[in-house]
Amino acid sequence: MSEPNRHYEVVSELVEKAATRMQLNPQVKELLREPIRTLTVSVPVKMDDGRVRVFQGFRCQHNDVLGPFKGGIRFHPEADEDEVKALAALMTYKCSVVGLPFGGAKGGVLCDPSELSQGELERLSRGFIKAIANIIGPDKDIPAPDVNTNALVMGWFVDEFSSIKGSYQPGVVTGKPLILGGSKGRTEATGRGVMLVIREAAKAFGFPLDGATVAIQGFGNVGNYAAKYLHDLGCKIIAVADIFGGAYNPEGIDPYALKEYELANRTVKGFSDTRPISNEELLALECDILIPAALGNQITKANAANVKSKWIVEAANGPTTPEADKILQDKGILVIPDILANAGGVTVSYFEWVQNNYNYYWAEDEVGERLEQVMVDAFQAVYGAYQGQEGTSLRVAAYMVALERLARAMEARGWVMA
Repeated sequence: MSEPNRHYEVVSELVEKAATRMQLNPQVKELLREPIRTLTVSVPVKMDDGRVRVFQGFRCQHNDVLGPFKGGIRFHPEADEDEVKALAALMTYKCSVVGLPFGGAKGGVLCDPSELSQGELERLSRGFIKAIANIIGPDKDIPAPDVNTNALVMGWFVDEFSSIKGSYQPGVVTGKPLILGGSKGRTEATGRGVMLVIREAAKAFGFPLDGATVAIQGFGNVGNYAAKYLHDLGCKIIAVADIFGGAYNPEGIDPYALKEYELANRTVKGFSDTRPISNEELLALECDILIPAALGNQITKANAANVKSKWIVEAANGPTTPEADKILQDKGILVIPDILANAGGVTVSYFEWVQNNYNYYWAEDEVGERLEQVMVDAFQAVYGAYQGQEGTSLRVAAYMVALERLARAMEARGWVMA
């Protein structure tokens, strides 16, 4: 299923396609062609057995014409510079498409967290934030959780950065524990955003959600909450898979009970009244909505022809390769792209940053209402561009919306001539 790593090239191809459609100012495209900076660091960590092990880490800052850089930090054994560059660029376009005053960044550390003790993980986290401390900060670049990082890691980041700066700096990262200035509603934000985009798309395309069948690849925060919210809308969750396996029941799975089972067993595999299903089988299920909510490059030219869903909603970053995207489009499958579908997380991260700056915190209902407004407005903007361009896709339409806003900002700041 794997294809060669060319993550940044893939993003660049999408930008080129949208730029050609909208006749984008070539100067804008040139300024977006390469990240402003990519920092590679070596992080020495004293292991529990007394050895010193050096980990490689990256922080890429793509473009900040709209505001400070924003983007997660992932700990993963396959993290590399090309992937981090691509994800930073995706963040630039994601923030732009939903109208946030942020530029795109991303970070990664090449490691397998499952092989580290909590003490080793903490020392690695503190070492990495120390290594990139000169280029981040509440008014420069605000990291957040990503794959294999969480609120606990963000707490260590805040503490280490505050020690370096000599004052408490809660606004340096988002996705923090509530006690350290985290925002209510942040944990479920990406999954909630996925649901809101599906709801709005269903209205626009006349697609009934009551009884609609849904298969979800991945059952972390995103897949878990997306399943719960869609279940509450009347959808039928028929399959869920994680890294250990999957569970399938064509009559439907209760995602609330499934989460309790997963917490107790650390996998969804073996849940009562379900049969095992592999990730490959899940991607090929007959269903109304397929939600890849795990890692990138899951739907490729090798398996796209097997996809039988009516819609694909990209809750993960870059789950569909360009070759697969073309196959899906030829098959008439509607794809709601990642830069729109999973933007709920960065939106509530923005809310958290605002609350940190004001030192005034919102009730959970207020966070939910503000998120809904942002996601609804973003979908309407993308859908409007989609309707106005015959023969295009929602993905290209989303990039057109993002690029138009970036171009206006560059013109307003004098970076390019109108």
